Amino acid sequence: MRRLTVYRLEVPYREPLRVEGFEFGERQGIPTCSIVGSMRGDEVQQAYACARVVERLEHVEERGGLRKGVRILVIPCANPLSMNVASRFWPADGTDINRRFPGDAHGETTERVAAGIFGAVHGSAFGIQFASFNQQGDFLPHVRVTRAGAVSDESLDMAEDFRLPCVVSREATPFDTGTLNYSWQEWGTHAFSVYSRTTDRIDRPSATLVGNAVMRFLGTRGLISGRVSGGADGVRLDEAELVDVRTEGSSGYLDGQVKPGDFVEKGQELGLVLDAFDAHVRERLVAPVAGRIFFCRVKALVQQRMVAYRIVPMR
Repeated sequence: MRRLTVYRLEVPYREPLRVEGFEFGERQGIPTCSIVGSMRGDEVQQAYACARVVERLEHVEERGGLRKGVRILVIPCANPLSMNVASRFWPADGTDINRRFPGDAHGETTERVAAGIFGAVHGSAFGIQFASFNQQGDFLPHVRVTRAGAVSDESLDMAEDFRLPCVVSREATPFDTGTLNYSWQEWGTHAFSVYSRTTDRIDRPSATLVGNAVMRFLGTRGLISGRVSGGADGVRLDEAELVDVRTEGSSGYLDGQVKPGDFVEKGQELGLVLDAFDAHVRERLVAPVAGRIFFCRVKALVQQRMVAYRIVPMR
């Protein structure tokens, strides 16, 4: 294992910004696989899960488990400045690095950071990002492929090698065009976004689960020797198939009764919306279909027409 500076940026009011990575296997050339952790300052779980992968790859390399000719680059935190000051986005101007790819070496600050990172991971056969949602809540761990290039269909087949509960596909939108995942695919990389259950707090079991999934993928793809046991055949679905359960004409406290991964029957009560002042039940949220809970809102307060749950429908 070799620790290296992927990108360095001089900052006038503090020490230079360094984006650091860990290199395994071959010392030169394009990475066979690039793995990126947190992009935003609140993505603690994503950085932690990625760091645990670094730890495991170090053990694999020490026992000679990396295949000949393979180079793996891991960047646990692509935005250490935002994480240091507890800001989700770039502190100076509020921009999101993961909307600035492939970047511009002579552009705005976050464009330069994105260009530096993309220069290091560009051309990888496989790209894995530990991602988070802008939707606040608890998710069923899954792997996602955004249809953004000619390699998408093949990537969907490969995504099953992670053996996570769900393989989710979705069509790219204009909002996606500045992401690392989209840029990877534009240049022919098989890109995967891996989601664990939390963002701003560490959930060790789900970090272990997605870490195992990444190691399974590397083993199945022939980058490392040996295989990681466990996992299961995931349900493949399009994001549009997920069934939303929204609050209707009420707001208040959300008293949830289910969690991601739970199987529910049609008509089963999922949670209650309670009046914020007298705790009377204002609304009962029930499952419109039988299936498995994919997403639960965890914030205590809900407003009208807000998504409280998402369900993978039973087939």
